[in-house]
Amino acid sequence: MDTSILVGYVSDERYVALADVLLEFRSDDQVVLAHSTISGAIYADLKPGTYEVVLGKDGYGSKIVTVNISQNEPYQFRLLSDCLLGYMFPRAVVAGECAEFRVHAVEEYSLELWRYGATKEFIRRIGTFDEHGPRATMQITPDGDYTQNGVEWNKHGYASKILSQTIVAPERSGLYYLHAKTKSGKFFSFPWIVAPKISQNDVAIFASDINWNAYNSFGGRSNYIHADKFPPTPTINSRLELKRYTDARHRTYDTESYAPLSLDRPDPFNHIDLDEGLADPIAGRQGCHMASAEWRLLGWMEQQRLKYDYYSETLFHFDRVPLEDYKTLILSVHPEYWSSKMYWRLKKWVFEEGGKLIYLGGNGVNCEVDFLDDQRIVYQNTEWCHSEDNFGEDDELQESRMDRRVESEANLLGVVFTFPGIMTAAPYEVVDASHWCFEGTGLQNGDLFGEKSLHQRVPGGASGHETDKMSPQSPDGTKLLARGINADGGGAEIVHFTTASGGEVFSVGSICWNASILVDDAVSQITKNVICSG
Repeated sequence: MDTSILVGYVSDERYVALADVLLEFRSDDQVVLAHSTISGAIYADLKPGTYEVVLGKDGYGSKIVTVNISQNEPYQFRLLSDCLLGYMFPRAVVAGECAEFRVHAVEEYSLELWRYGATKEFIRRIGTFDEHGPRATMQITPDGDYTQNGVEWNKHGYASKILSQTIVAPERSGLYYLHAKTKSGKFFSFPWIVAPKISQNDVAIFASDINWNAYNSFGGRSNYIHADKFPPTPTINSRLELKRYTDARHRTYDTESYAPLSLDRPDPFNHIDLDEGLADPIAGRQGCHMASAEWRLLGWMEQQRLKYDYYSETLFHFDRVPLEDYKTLILSVHPEYWSSKMYWRLKKWVFEEGGKLIYLGGNGVNCEVDFLDDQRIVYQNTEWCHSEDNFGEDDELQESRMDRRVESEANLLGVVFTFPGIMTAAPYEVVDASHWCFEGTGLQNGDLFGEKSLHQRVPGGASGHETDKMSPQSPDGTKLLARGINADGGGAEIVHFTTASGGEVFSVGSICWNASILVDDAVSQITKNVICSG
C-alpha cells in the first residue's frame, strides 16, 4: 500500500517548477529518498515531523535545509540556477557611504566599478573573488516566497570580516554600474545610485527605483505577476496558467490587498550588455523603460554640458533629498509608483516653494506605495483596470490608482495616464508653436517632431509605449503645447503651467521621450530649452 504524501514543491528563482530534483530526507531513525515530478511536486513516504533535507539537480546549486513537514501545508523548496547575478544593497546611497555587493557565481569572478554618463567610464577594479571551497561563491536563497522579505544573500558563510564585500561610494554623484565577469566569460552588470553628500548643482534627477522594484519578478512575483500573493504551486506553463493569459476578463489588479515586494533582490531587468552604447537601440521588454532608458537622459545631459545631481525615489521617501536646495527636478521615463509622502512633498515644493518640475516620462506617479520598512514596499493597486472605467465609493470616476487613494496626479503633473495609445508610438504634432519651449526648432503649428527613436519594443516615435493626457483635474492655466498623433486619440500631450509661487511644471507624457532625446534634434532642443529656461 502506497503511503506517500505530498511533501511540497520545488521551483527555481522564477518560481518555475523543477522536475527530477533529487531529495534526501534525514531524521533520527530513517533516510528517505525522493524526486520531483514535472509539476515540481514531491511525494514521499514520510511522517509529519522535522527533517534535514538535501536537494540537488544538475545546473542548480545544491542545498541543505531543515524542514518541518506537515501533511496539510506543502513546503516550497527553492533552488538557484548556476547563473551569474548580482546587486548592490542598498541600491542607492550617499557619497562616502558603504554598500554591499551581493554576487552569485559558481566560479571565479572579477568585479569592476563603472560610471554611466556620456560614456561608460571605468572607475576602478574592485577585485577578483574565489574561495578555497568548491563553488563557494555561490549564493543560497531561502525557501518559500522570498519576494516579500529578500533573498538573504551574503548571509550564509560570510560572518568573517575578511569576507566583507562592501564598497565606499564615490564622491561624484551619478549612475554607477558594477561589472561582474566570470573566468569562463559570463558577464552581468547591475546598477548603483550614488547621491551627493551636499547638493552640487541646481538640477536634481530621480532614478525610478520604486518602479524598478515593481517590475522585478526575481523570486516569482512582481507587481504584474502574482501581484497579490504567492500562488500555491509553481508555474509549469505561463500561457496555460496565469490569469493575464487565460482569462480575457481578467482585471489588471483584482484585489484590495497586496503582499510586499522586497528591494533586497537582484534585478536582472536592469542588466546592460557590455557592448551596449549610449546611442544604441533600446531593446527588450523592460530595458526600454527602466535603468537602460534612464541612462540615455543622463548621457544626453552630459553631452549637452548640463550638470545634475542624481538621487533615487527611495532616498526621497526617506528624507534624504534636500529638495529645497534645487531649482529644478527631473523625473524621467517611468516613475509610476510613489508614496503619498513623496507626492505631497513634491507638490508643496512646486506650488508653495517655486520649484520647477520637468516630467520627461509616461504613466508617472500613478499608484501609491507604502513602505513597511527600509526594504519592503506594498504597492497599493486596489481593484483597478486601466482599460475600464473605475469608480470610487461615491460613484465618482477615478483617473488612476493614485486618484483612488490620494488625488489624481494630474493635479501635480498636468497629465494622467489613459489606456488609449498604450503599446503604440508616433511623432508629436505642434499645437502652440508660440511657446518658448519650441525656440530654435523652427517648428510651426501642425508640424511633426519626435519621429526618430531608439525604442525598439514600440518603435514609431517619441509619443508612445504609455501615454498621459490632460484631464479635468489639470491645474487651471495648463497649456497644451503638442500632441502625439497616435491612433484613436492615444497620443501623449505636452503641457506646461505655472504656479502662484513662481513654480512651474512641464510634462511630455510619454515613456518614449527619452528614447528620442539622443537622436531627434527637435526633442533634444525642446528638452534643453525647458531645462535652461529661467
